[in-house]
Amino acid sequence: MKLGPLTNVLRPSPTLAVTMKAKALQKEGRDIIGFGAGEPDFDTPDNIKAAAIRAIQEGFTKYTPVGGIDELKDAVITKLRRDNGLEYKRSQIVVSTGAKHTLFNMAQVLFGQGDEVIIPAPYWVSYPDIVQLADATPVIVDAAEAEGFKLTPAKLKKAITARTKALILNSPSNPTGAAYTLDELKALAEVLAGTEIIVISDDIYEKIVYDGFRFANMANVSGEMKERTIVVNGLSKSHAMTGWRMGYAAGPDNVIAAMTEIQSQSTSNPTSIVQKASIEALLGDQSFIPKMVAEFKKRRDTIVAALNAVPGITCATPAGAFYVFPRVAALYGRKHRGKAITNSNEFSEFLLEEANVAVVAGGAFGNDECIRLSYATSMALIVEGTKRIARAVASLE
Repeated sequence: MKLGPLTNVLRPSPTLAVTMKAKALQKEGRDIIGFGAGEPDFDTPDNIKAAAIRAIQEGFTKYTPVGGIDELKDAVITKLRRDNGLEYKRSQIVVSTGAKHTLFNMAQVLFGQGDEVIIPAPYWVSYPDIVQLADATPVIVDAAEAEGFKLTPAKLKKAITARTKALILNSPSNPTGAAYTLDELKALAEVLAGTEIIVISDDIYEKIVYDGFRFANMANVSGEMKERTIVVNGLSKSHAMTGWRMGYAAGPDNVIAAMTEIQSQSTSNPTSIVQKASIEALLGDQSFIPKMVAEFKKRRDTIVAALNAVPGITCATPAGAFYVFPRVAALYGRKHRGKAITNSNEFSEFLLEEANVAVVAGGAFGNDECIRLSYATSMALIVEGTKRIARAVASLE
């Protein structure tokens, strides 16, 4: 059967592929330590689960308005006011089945043929594909390690053309954990001044920051930038709700209305019981979050120190999220069983074969000199996994 042209754009998610491969090998009896999964290993808090159970028991299992029930939109509005100092109306909020779904809907209504979307690299693996599926062109701009893996005003200015429609900023970042300060965002906003370029602010890791870092997004910079910024967020990372699939966007009325309309022709409403649970997640007890972040910080410090102790590997300390993005390019040219390792994919395959450790090749994120490890796993596995990596590297010829 002949497939349609969009399949020429589609690529499987490398992060999900690594996780699935690791699980498959584990089922075969291999002792695999997986650093691929981008999800907290904590359980969803009990108060959130209880809210979902109540919704089922009360029969809240029917269709809802496409863009989410008013009570959930109000909860999102309260969250944005409380945590971010941003004011929105119900007409400026849409709820979808995860932040990825939110970003997909947004691309479909904003982008088209001839549009260019600036994406700093390293980037989350799905950004370029989501842009291409909207028939637009991703413009990848290198955010160098020497610059903290962050886009500079000079590089942003150089990347802008008459066709530039939007800039995607993910802070804290997947895969690097880099995060933009308010002053850094202001500097980027100065470059965007006088243009109509939209900023898509992916804030999904907003709550997972360390060492006193103060989160801000482009909508916080000024009233003008708020009008041109679409804030994307969700509960997957902050409340350990990856499988629940709840994401939302806040932005201009016309964009939100269009996103709601396109959603009406695809998934319709987000799951009804998840919406009730999400209200509790946003408005209920938030004490789970700092406890989770404190544990992530311990793991971050452990994995960064362990990786930096391996000759040939250097690892920056991330400001947020739960990933490290160590540079391994100094090991390229070394041989495993007589074959030279030349790129991040081959290095990742070497670790899986030799060390029984699953990581994600940095090339999938736009930087072939690095690999990504998620430390959203137990301290014991982090310690053992990094020991395995050290032994494997030491075995290279």
